Amino acid sequence: MLTGSMLKQAVISGANNICSQKERINDLNIFPVPDGDTGTNMSMTISEAVKAVSACESDNAGEVAKVVASAMLRGARGNSGVILSLLFRGFAKGLEGKETASGKDLVKA
Repeated sequence: MLTGSMLKQAVISGANNICSQKERINDLNIFPVPDGDTGTNMSMTISEAVKAVSACESDNAGEVAKVVASAMLRGARGNSGVILSLLFRGFAKGLEGKETASGKDLVKA
């Protein structure tokens, strides 16, 4: 079962990976505009989620997911940041009302 604390750790770990690979992701950015900012925008967006989960005291998976989605949408940068935030919004909707999340819950989310 996934708890809110585990979800917080997963978000932080994912953010660390995106931030550490930011330049590599930027290099992949060739469509629709080859401006090389996808990694930068995604890292800035998910960094807002890290700030939010670090301040979140809840251990409720659904509540943590909602905090993450809200922070990412408010802090979204560029198209890639908005897209990333919307993925988390859908995930949060799937976990709404769940104190913990099972594997089936995660698949449905």
